[in-house]
Amino acid sequence: MKHRSQLMTMSGKVLSFGLMMLLMIASSVNAANVTGGEDVNPDETEVPFSIEERTTPSQDSESWALSVSLDEDAHENGTTLTITTQICLNNGVCDPPVNQEAVLSDDGRMYSASLTPPADHTYVNWRVEATYSNDTTENFPQGDWYKTWSTCYYDDGAYGGIHADGDGCNVPTSSGTESEGFLPVAGLVAVVGTLGLAVVASRRNGQS
Repeated sequence: MKHRSQLMTMSGKVLSFGLMMLLMIASSVNAANVTGGEDVNPDETEVPFSIEERTTPSQDSESWALSVSLDEDAHENGTTLTITTQICLNNGVCDPPVNQEAVLSDDGRMYSASLTPPADHTYVNWRVEATYSNDTTENFPQGDWYKTWSTCYYDDGAYGGIHADGDGCNVPTSSGTESEGFLPVAGLVAVVGTLGLAVVASRRNGQS
């Protein structure tokens, strides 16, 4: 019974890991529906907020900032906002979404958030959730992301952006030197290989 319990625990971990990898890959697949290097921004006639500040393009290891301001009517009706971000890398993997701890302006209308993208990132995904006075919520955009591309991104088999350099990236660092990006295939192979080893280990345990 103890062996069976351990096997079930191991299988559960493998399944959870597999699902997480699939979600990350699915996030990168969604990027195929946009044009590389072209930011995706909200249509301010269709959302209850406007952009006050947004860093573009985003740059490795440099602060990326976003500030959005509630429309006056939405603010008076008690609407509040939550900003969620997601970092995607040039190796094709996207990090899990993160709800940002936004700074609220004195008048309660403007929400400001910032983050520092890691090296070799493709873009910063972001979206806004509005919570209305009746506690219902609505995401902007629905089921997708707004997007800020980086100064060096890998898209459709090639690098682009102001810091692209042939088959890689030369992104200036705070020290004034340049850092090279990694080829995207290496990261994808590592993810697939790790998932495969986990599945093999689970099968072996089940046969012993």
